[in-house]
Amino acid sequence: MKGYVVCVYKSISNEEKLREYAVKAKTAVEKYRGKFLIRGGKTTTNEGDSFPRTVVIEFSSYDEANLFYMSKEYQDAHVVLKGHAIRHHQTVEGA
Repeated sequence: MKGYVVCVYKSISNEEKLREYAVKAKTAVEKYRGKFLIRGGKTTTNEGDSFPRTVVIEFSSYDEANLFYMSKEYQDAHVVLKGHAIRHHQTVEGA
């Protein structure tokens, strides 16, 4: 089954750091053959709270999605964003 990284940003305090993070994170996504399904874009909040950004990345498997998250490449990107965004980040197994 496919694996998905789902990241919902609650707040972003530094757009420049977000851009720097995105460049580094994209390199890691490409290395682990991930595919961006959602990366920001227009939103409509139908229920609950509004959030400034949502990202969904598809991987060939749940394990591959977790390998991506734990990789040195992604962790190097993750450090760039620390303290500049609050987000909910999880790996989900597909149906």
